Amino acid sequence: MQVFDFLLPIFTDYGYIAVFVMLLICGFGVPVPEDVTLVTGGVIAGLGYANPHVMFAVGMAGVMIGDGIMFSLGRWHGHRVMKLPVFRRILTAERFEQAQGAFEKYGRWVMFVARFLPGLRTPVFFTAGMTRKVSFGTWFVMDGFAALISVPIWIYLGYFGAQNREWLFATLKKFQLGIFFLLGVGAIALFIWWRKKKRAAK
Repeated sequence: MQVFDFLLPIFTDYGYIAVFVMLLICGFGVPVPEDVTLVTGGVIAGLGYANPHVMFAVGMAGVMIGDGIMFSLGRWHGHRVMKLPVFRRILTAERFEQAQGAFEKYGRWVMFVARFLPGLRTPVFFTAGMTRKVSFGTWFVMDGFAALISVPIWIYLGYFGAQNREWLFATLKKFQLGIFFLLGVGAIALFIWWRKKKRAAK
């Protein structure tokens, strides 16, 4: 993986701070896969350059602070930020509309699902703050719960697969496919529930 090969020497040289900063960058919607970033952090721990448990804590801090900044930007400066040309390249009108539509259908649960969807995570959290449909506490609980699932999976996968890259990348792809499958099943179930609720309201 090209991203992995790019990140590995940087993380090896600069350790926790490099992982933390990269996760913050991921939170701003820059197209760097968060899962690969966390796996690479786990790999340097497996190679002896870091402690895996400290890396887990750094990973949690990085993803939550990055997401929190995006949520807060939407809440306090949403319309102003939307006018910035650089930000419009990340949060396109199409993505913003998709995030709004997801909120209409699935409510607060979309924030849990968004953690596993790189293309929608930033617009969903920004939209959640901008529309003020959810409180900071609700965002924190939903995103934090999802992060407690995703972050240790990727960190410890990298840690245990550090010495066997072939197994690591094969397992990474299986995990990614498995997560997308579960999210698809969950989305269908939520959609059915939403339709039934809508019909009952009529």
